[in-house]
Amino acid sequence: MKAFTINKYSKTENLQLVELSVPQINNYDVLVEVHAAGVNLLDSKIKSGEFKLMLPYKLPLILGHDVAGVVVKTGKNVTRFKVGDEVYARPSDHRIGTFAEFIAIDEKDTALKPKNLSMEEAASIPLVALTAWQVFVEKGQTKRGDKVFIQAGSGGVGTVAIQLAKYLGANVATTASPKSFDLLKNLGADIVVDYKNSDFEIQLKEYDLVVNSQDKKTLEKSVNVLKSGGKLISISGPPTPDFAKEIGASWLIKTILSLLSSGIRKKAKSKNVEYSFLFMRAEGHQLGEITKLIEAEIIKPVIDKIFPFNEINEALAYVEGGRAKGKVVIKIK
Repeated sequence: MKAFTINKYSKTENLQLVELSVPQINNYDVLVEVHAAGVNLLDSKIKSGEFKLMLPYKLPLILGHDVAGVVVKTGKNVTRFKVGDEVYARPSDHRIGTFAEFIAIDEKDTALKPKNLSMEEAASIPLVALTAWQVFVEKGQTKRGDKVFIQAGSGGVGTVAIQLAKYLGANVATTASPKSFDLLKNLGADIVVDYKNSDFEIQLKEYDLVVNSQDKKTLEKSVNVLKSGGKLISISGPPTPDFAKEIGASWLIKTILSLLSSGIRKKAKSKNVEYSFLFMRAEGHQLGEITKLIEAEIIKPVIDKIFPFNEINEALAYVEGGRAKGKVVIKIK
């Protein structure tokens, strides 16, 4: 099969097109013929080595965290899927590799593809929708009437997070450039702050939850828009000692993450705000719940651009440029 790999961590080197054997499957795996794959900033961060302490991958490595395709083989203990099923997934860490013609995925990380989506639309969903679900449903326990602030509303996570938060009954604020205002209002945003010409820290007050996806300065300002007892959930870091515990990291990694996050944790504590870091995980059951919302047309995918398989490097560069509204997808079959 054809696949795009990295041989070493690098910000500048391109992914290499190589010929590899089709993956072997375990007893609980499904072998999926990949029709489309989503491209995420996470792929770029892994490529550059940003996560090598937390996710020590063996190289060479096939990147890619979102997939939609067709089951072509099942392990002997698989009960939820059969050959011919159209599925989508965010494969678990250490089993990523959707920038390829085939991938083996544990059935527990997989869900049936929403019937009303194309393969390309479905491939845009898993990572960002699971991130939003784990922020609002799992960690944030968002309820009707809550005020939530989602940074960078026109991004991949933002476009889905706005729709999910509105479904849960929240009042939603976000940031964007004026050219994205109409899109975000149509998705359900109640307040859209022009991040270039306005300051969200001045405009937004007494919020229950902030989803941070930006830099350190924005993270620190976010504390000030939360009410006492509010939650600041960051999907862009810095990771916390609690997160290190969750992933079973060594004492050295725990110490490093404790130091990295000490400043924001202290600031949050001084304002009686709870700070946590979320690194979303693969979860087929949650993806199945998301499928129901998609088939009910409560959540709709937002795709900026679809690239052919041989233009994966161009797609990754486009995502790194920060210009995409919604998701970027690779059409593989």
